[in-house]
Amino acid sequence: MESVDGKVAVVTGAASGIGLGLAQRFAKEGMRVVLADIEEEALAQAVGDVVGTGAEAIGVRTDVSDAGEVDALRDAAVERFGTVHVVCNNAGVAGGGLLWETSLEDWQWVLGVNLWGVVHGVRSFVPLLREQREGHVVNTASMAGLTSPPFMGVYNASKHAVVTLSETLFAELAMEQSPVGVSVLCPGWVNTRIHESERNRPEDLPGRMPPEGATDDTPAMRELLAGFLAAGLDPADVADIALDAVLHERFYVLTHPEWKPMIARRVDQIVNDQAPNLAFLPSE
Repeated sequence: MESVDGKVAVVTGAASGIGLGLAQRFAKEGMRVVLADIEEEALAQAVGDVVGTGAEAIGVRTDVSDAGEVDALRDAAVERFGTVHVVCNNAGVAGGGLLWETSLEDWQWVLGVNLWGVVHGVRSFVPLLREQREGHVVNTASMAGLTSPPFMGVYNASKHAVVTLSETLFAELAMEQSPVGVSVLCPGWVNTRIHESERNRPEDLPGRMPPEGATDDTPAMRELLAGFLAAGLDPADVADIALDAVLHERFYVLTHPEWKPMIARRVDQIVNDQAPNLAFLPSE
């Protein structure tokens, strides 16, 4: 896509973090923006901020784990702006702990947002992009989708799935010589509130309760995570990188190139029949 000026972008998880950064950057570039999020008050504030810059924008309250709500998001975008050009399946939540202590509710919630949110976004929007033979899909995965750090099993699984889904989508569009582009965004530490994502957890999927006799280390893990995130990239910097990927049709989008060696170590271990060996740690 040579230019996005005047085009239409849809961004999920747009009320904060990377999603808000994307929406603001797209607006700055002259795009009309549809912001989607489950957090209504924050969404209204985000839309107001974007509109305040002189851009055209609307907000659509959306639970991306619900197929019907993602279809409604697409319909709202088309009704307001006529079509869509850039779709950022970005909404995400955090979840962790030891795998054998991870509850079914944790799996349902994290996969519902992180994986099914992308599945629904692809199913709802890609047919539109294919039909108009123009557009770009950005799926937000994570460095956790290219490595397998401990204590993050449910999150890792969701993000690995987003990576392979995106690779498959890219291949299938290429096979039919479609001009629709695909990028998979794999951020490292970014200064967001994802560690506070339980604020939006559905009541019918209650929070993690450790098995009897187990130690609930969730508060300590969250405090550690919060420290890493606070020292991370500004979401605006991630948005700049993502926009560049759209304009130059780059598939793998890594925000922390200094972390590439740990991906290479993991691949080497696979092709050399080695067991995982701390491949989640960045090289010094």
